[in-house]
Formats: sequence, C-alpha cells, structure tokens
Amino acid sequence: MSAARFRLAPWVLAVAAGALQALALAWPGTGKPLWWLQLLSLALLAGTLQRQASWQRSAAIGWTFAVAWLVGTFWWLYISMHVYGGLAAPLAALAVLLLAGFLALYYAAAVALFARAASGSAWRDGALFALLWMGAELLRGTLFTGFPWGAGGYAHVDGPLASLAPWIGVYGISAVAAWLAWLASLLVQRPVRGSWRYWVTVGLSAGLLAACNVQTGDPGGPLPAAGKLRVALLQGNIPQDEKFEGGTGIPIALGWYGRALRESDAQLVVAPETALPLLPHQLPEGYLEGLRARFAQGERAALVGIPLGSYEAGYTNSTLGWRPGAGEYRYDKHHLVPFGEFIPPLFKWFTRMMDIPLGDFNRGSVGQPSFAFQGQRLAPNICYEDLFGEELGARFADPATAPTIFVNLSNIAWFGNTVAIDQHLHISRMRALELRRPMIRATNTGATAIIDRFGRVTHLLPRHTRDVLVGEVEGGSGMTPFAHWVSRFGLWPLWLLAAGAAIDAWRRGRKRAQP
Repeated sequence: MSAARFRLAPWVLAVAAGALQALALAWPGTGKPLWWLQLLSLALLAGTLQRQASWQRSAAIGWTFAVAWLVGTFWWLYISMHVYGGLAAPLAALAVLLLAGFLALYYAAAVALFARAASGSAWRDGALFALLWMGAELLRGTLFTGFPWGAGGYAHVDGPLASLAPWIGVYGISAVAAWLAWLASLLVQRPVRGSWRYWVTVGLSAGLLAACNVQTGDPGGPLPAAGKLRVALLQGNIPQDEKFEGGTGIPIALGWYGRALRESDAQLVVAPETALPLLPHQLPEGYLEGLRARFAQGERAALVGIPLGSYEAGYTNSTLGWRPGAGEYRYDKHHLVPFGEFIPPLFKWFTRMMDIPLGDFNRGSVGQPSFAFQGQRLAPNICYEDLFGEELGARFADPATAPTIFVNLSNIAWFGNTVAIDQHLHISRMRALELRRPMIRATNTGATAIIDRFGRVTHLLPRHTRDVLVGEVEGGSGMTPFAHWVSRFGLWPLWLLAAGAAIDAWRRGRKRAQP
C-alpha cells in the first residue's frame, strides 16, 4: 500500500463504518433493523481509533464517522426542504450536512476524551468507551431541544439487547452495544488475544448476550394486562404538497376522514396528526359539531389530530378526543420540531427561504392527563414525541394514572416514501419495549400500525395507501424498572454515569500529558 493510500485508509474506513451504522437502523428495501451490523460498524470505528497516534486525529475520525452515520440516517430532511419547501437543492443538501456536522461534534468530543485516557485495559477502556459514547448520545438527544433520531440503540429492537430496554432504555442499550463493539475490535490484536483477562471479559459479555437472547416476557415476572380494545386507525395518504391546499388536499381530508370517523364501528377511531388541516373556526359550518355529536352517545370514541388556537392566543398542534358521557378531551404537543413548529433564535432568515407553513407554536405540558375510555388510559403523543422516552416515562410518576396504551398521531409525508417511515416505526417499538405498553400509530402515509407491549408489530397498513387499519390492542399495566426510575429521575442516572466517565477521562488525560 502506498503512503497516500495508507493515510487515506482510516478516513475511508470511518466513512464506510458510519454508512453501515445508518443502514443498520433500517435496511433499505426491507426496513428491518440489523443489530449485528450496528455492532460491526461501531467495532470498525473502535479498531480504527486504536491505530491513531494522537487524540486530535482520533477526534477527527470519530467526527467523520458520525457525519457519515447521521447524513445516512436523516438524509430525507433534504426532501422536506427541497421538494416541499422549495429550497434550492445545493442549499438543502448543505443544510443536512451542516446539521450532521454539528451533531457529530458530540461524538468527536467523546472520542477525544477517550483517546487521551485509554490505558490498554480491555475492561476499563471498554467501559470508558461505552459510557462516553452514551454521553454523546445523551447530548444529541437533549441539548437545544434534542434530536436523537437514529440513536444506535434503535438498531436493537429485534436483537438480543432488546430485552434490556425495560431496564436501561435505548441510551443504556447504546452503551452496552458500544461496550460489545469495543471488545470485538480487540480480537485483531495479538497481544490482547493472549490475555486471560480479555477472554474472561469476552466470556462474561457472551454470557450477557446469551442471557438477553433467551430472556422473554416481562422483567421481574409478568406485568398484568389491562383489557382489550378494538381500534380503527385512519391513514388518509394526503400528498404533502396538497395537504394544506384549499382546492385539493383540504376537501379530500375533510371528506375522507369525516366519513371514516362516522362510519367505523370500532370502539376507538384515531385520525393522524393534523388530519383536519384547518382551525376549528375555518371548518365548514357544523362539521366539528357533527363529529362531536356522533361520539357523544353510544360506545365509541375518537382521537383526532387538529391545529387549535388563534393569532392572539397562539397555536398548538393538538389532539381532540370525544367519548360518550364526558367532555371534550384535549392534548397539546409538548416537544416541538425545530424549524417546523418553532423557529430557533437567529434562524428566521433560513425559514423565510422555504415555502413551508411554519410557525411558532405553543407547547403543551409534560405528563398531560390520559384519555380515559373503556377502562383504558390512552396517552397521545404527536409525531416525533415518541423519540423521547423520558418524557413518555414521566406519565408513570403515579402508577394509578399511568397510561395503559400509547397513541402516536403522525404525518411524516414531508419525507416521502423513504426509510424515515421504517425508522419512526422502530422508535415507537422501542418505547413499547421500554415501558411495556402497546403503541398504536395513526399516520398520514405510514407506518400505521399496532405494536404490542413487547415491541412486536401485530398489524400494519401498506405505506402510501388510503385505508383503515382495524385490529385489537391489549393494554398494559404495572411498571418496568425503566418506567420506575425514569419517571422519578429522568435521565439523570445515565447522565451521572456519563459525567463520571468524562471527569475520569479528563483527569487521566491530564496526568498522561504531564511531563
């Protein structure tokens, strides 16, 4: 190998490994997550880092890996900005690249700290790498409102590590995966292969994987079910470029969703995010009143996505609920999408370049009451709110009022017929695994699905079709360990572990740097 090729090899490997990490989250064509590929891609990064002479070079390689991974994960943001927003193609591509480059800085910092402190001990270095990597994932998922889409743990909803979800959540799974990847990367090092300590560590890790693989059911014994509910989930498949158009998308939505809501005989009917794309006072006279009256008596209920508010009071992305013998229920989205539902400071110039109906919405509170119906407590979450397990987990602070079923109402037609649909489905599945609650999903274009409390998809509509998914969902009760601690402490236990690792790495790095 020539000197030039030798110098380029780590960078090429970092890009390739990052791309594999993205593909592991939802393989194109099948949409399936590949847990083993996520471990392999991270092991390739770890092996590359072990061959670097300086922490600065390690940090740069870690950043390169993360950029390739994140661009490969959410490249479909380009569609929303260019195809539907009218932003020039080069600017839309640059925006995706800049977002990935900024978020990748968290991983570069984690790798830099690790490279300065690595001691050569398989056990200690593996634990340090895992906790610092988890710290980077936590930073990405929380700072500046957070954008944790595509965290490595989501590749494991179908793998052996899925059984850890009700104990440590997706961020904990990311840490365990990083630990396993680090150990795997050491297999190519002959001195390490000769160490009995390394093989003891490998044996313990293999035992962990084996135990996870055979673990089924609920942690600590069966959690009780909470009865069954027959649901109808509506998928209108309104094209995004027509959804808010008065001559096309709006009359289609009002007509189709109105008929489906009135005619369904399911106990619960759910229409997706902004299924009714107008404010109540903009709807045809008597439209909303007719729907309210339809569910005011009998034994049926409905949850419907609709924008609410006024210019004076502000607007909300909301869900209205109607049920017999009770007043109107309302849920307001809490975790708003940057640029879509609120404009960050100093970025109004950017949003003015796109032809998208953007605005600054009001936020709902965390832990809003559930929609009580037929013995179930249904907890709505809108669009990418199901990314934030700590916020859904906050609803378990009082076990007596904890949700029995989660309801996701989404519209990701902004991103076309892409892996974004599969990725979002796996995100919902992870929440079901963590909290042992089913998740029913009503979406505009997909994935409209019923997910049981073990994260399994039991019913699924074909994407980009206009149809109604009818099925039965069984509610859940009881508390997983994850629900127990995250409802009381949020993510602070994980933050403390990551911060402790970062402080330890900083101190060891400083000592090593001293003459």
